Amino acid sequence: MASSSSSGITFKLHPLVIVNISDHYTRLKAQTLHSGESSSCAPPSNGGTAGSAPPAPPRVFGCVIGVQRGRTVEIFNSFELLFDSNTHTLDRAFLEKKQELYKKVFPTFYILGWYSTGSDVEETDMLIHRSLMDINENPIYVLLNPAIIHSQKDLPISIYETELHVIDGNPQLIFVKSSYNIETVEAERISVDHVAHLKPSDGGSAATQLSAHLTGIHSAIKMLNSRVRVLHQYLVAMQRGEIPLDNSLLRQVLSLLRRLPAIESEKFQDEFLMEFNDTLLMTYLAMFTNCTGTMNDVVEKFNIAYDRHSRRGGRTAFI
Repeated sequence: MASSSSSGITFKLHPLVIVNISDHYTRLKAQTLHSGESSSCAPPSNGGTAGSAPPAPPRVFGCVIGVQRGRTVEIFNSFELLFDSNTHTLDRAFLEKKQELYKKVFPTFYILGWYSTGSDVEETDMLIHRSLMDINENPIYVLLNPAIIHSQKDLPISIYETELHVIDGNPQLIFVKSSYNIETVEAERISVDHVAHLKPSDGGSAATQLSAHLTGIHSAIKMLNSRVRVLHQYLVAMQRGEIPLDNSLLRQVLSLLRRLPAIESEKFQDEFLMEFNDTLLMTYLAMFTNCTGTMNDVVEKFNIAYDRHSRRGGRTAFI
């Protein structure tokens, strides 16, 4: 496998593809672990031992679809495929059926390639890749690494192309890694934000959710601050003459700075104060509602206790 691609194609990857692949792997892993626990609870047979380790979750496979405009490939969506682990082939009938269904809903989308999971490209991946070349003469391969690496800052996903290289005098197709950019639309940003703020499965409280939300905001602000510091240090060094002048970068910085006064306008302040006051009003209303409900519970408990006392002493109820 070569280090990087030289095709010059620009890849744009949408978050929906990453979410779909991750969901596919998570579901299959949960099913595998569940079946492993069920088999470990069963009595051993044929001399086997009980309580053996559950099998490792198998790899998942699917197709990625999108559009290609010139030298730009945009990957919008994906769907799952059936894979035969014995022959290392995909279910072609199932693939054609899914392709026909997706063409009815997304007539402009085409099969761009396929996806799988794993830490690196395997030898059998080229067989699957070649089987899709009659649909797309130059398919792409999207690989998601499901392993959790805390020190890794980049997304655990890679995009591979194929190039024809001469190895030991024989022309061979090999996988080469390509760079990509994350492209999002408004609907995807809302969905990703919703997934990020889902309630934990272990029944976490609202305080836990708020803490996770604030931690995410703090991390984003911290990263923004670090990037602004790097940019500021670079401009200071450029002003001192320590590094050569870069007019292209200066134009980008100027374009960024021109956006800043837009948030200091009177219209922005009016809308911001209106939103802020509405938020405070909703907070106060929720607080009053909570206090009223608590007082109502106290009064009801007091009336019940006072009513029992009045029946013994002949007094009337408090309320």
